[in-house]
Amino acid sequence: MAERISGKVKWFNEDKGYGFIEREDGGEDVFLHYSELKDAGRGFKTIEEDARVEFEVEPGPKGPKAINVQRR
Repeated sequence: MAERISGKVKWFNEDKGYGFIEREDGGEDVFLHYSELKDAGRGFKTIEEDARVEFEVEPGPKGPKAINVQRR
């Protein structure tokens, strides 16, 4: 199982459906797409700034991206 990382939402653009997460471990900020929000399947396509989250990271086309994002 992949390592779960803690962080907080740095910013999120609801109209475009993406934003970035600031990692608590000081690593590089991570891209967040609404489709990776655990609640996205139930119609939730946004998350507020400063929300505390846990997630996994995988390489994306332009840098690290968050997957399996859950609110803490």
